[in-house]
Amino acid sequence: MEIAIKIGGFFASAIIAFIVGFMFGGFRRLLTARVQNRYGPPFYQNLIDIIKLQSKETNINHGIMQHMGPMFAITASVTTLLFIPILRDNNFFPNFSFQGDLIFLLYIMVFGQLGMALGAGQTGNPYSAIGVSRGLTQMIGYEIPFVMALVAIMIEYKTTSIHDLLNAQNEISKWIMFQNPFAFIAAMLAFLGMSTYTPFDVPFAPAELASGPPSEFGGKYLGTMMTSGAIFAFAKLVLFVDLFMGGADNFITLAVKAWLIYLFPILVSIVTPRYRTEQAMMFFFKWPTVFGLLALLYAAWK
Repeated sequence: MEIAIKIGGFFASAIIAFIVGFMFGGFRRLLTARVQNRYGPPFYQNLIDIIKLQSKETNINHGIMQHMGPMFAITASVTTLLFIPILRDNNFFPNFSFQGDLIFLLYIMVFGQLGMALGAGQTGNPYSAIGVSRGLTQMIGYEIPFVMALVAIMIEYKTTSIHDLLNAQNEISKWIMFQNPFAFIAAMLAFLGMSTYTPFDVPFAPAELASGPPSEFGGKYLGTMMTSGAIFAFAKLVLFVDLFMGGADNFITLAVKAWLIYLFPILVSIVTPRYRTEQAMMFFFKWPTVFGLLALLYAAWK
C-alpha cells in the first residue's frame, strides 16, 4: 500500500512539475518583455507550443542516437524529480528519497545533458557540436561550486539525506541559507549556470549558433526536450527549496519559495549581456568557487 501511495504521488508530482515548469517559463518571458517595454506572449504560451510540437511529425533521421538524446534528457529529469521530496511531512509526496540521495542526485543531474550531447553530436550539424562543447565546458564550471556547497552541507550536518536536512530545518532560523550562507551563495551562483539564461546561455546563443544543441531537433523531439527542461527546472527549484529554505508544507508555500529562487537568474538575465565561453568559465572559477571553499572551511570549523 505504501509503495502504491508513493507511485501515485510521483505521477502527481510529474504532472505538477510539467505544469509549474512551463508556467514559470511563461512568466519569465512575460516579465522580461515587461522590463523591455514589450507586451510579450501570454504566460501559457509555452504550453501551447508544446501541444503544437507534439502534434507534428518529424521525418529527419540522423541515426539512433538522435532518437535517444531527447529520451535521455527527459529520463534524467523525471528520475531527478523521483528522488526529491516535494513536500515535507506528506505521505503522498515523499517520492523515493533515501539515505545518500544527495550523492545520487549529483550523478543523475548530469545524465540528461550528456544524453542531449550524444543526440546532438549524432546530427553532424556544426552548430550543434559547438553548442555541445560550450555546454559541457560550462557544466564543468558551475558543477564545481555546486558540489562544494553540497559537500559543505553534508559535512556540517553529517548526512547525505535530503529528509534529514529537512528535519534539521524545522524553524526559519535553522534554514541552511542562514546557518551556512557561504554554501547558499555558492549554490545560487552556480544556479545561474544551471538555468542557462543570459549571461550563461552560451550553449544556445541564438544569434551565433541557431539555438546550439537543439538545432536539428524539431517536432516531437523538440517538444520532448522542452518538456524535459520544464520538469528539470521544477526539480532543481524544489531541491534548492529543500536544501536551503526548509522545504514546504504545501504547494502554495513551495511555489512562493521556488519563485523567489527563480527570480534570481531571471533578473540577472534581464540586465546582463551574454558572456563568451571563457568569460563564463572565469566567473565560476572566481567568486562561486571562493564561496564554495569558504563554505567548506566554515562547515569544518563549525
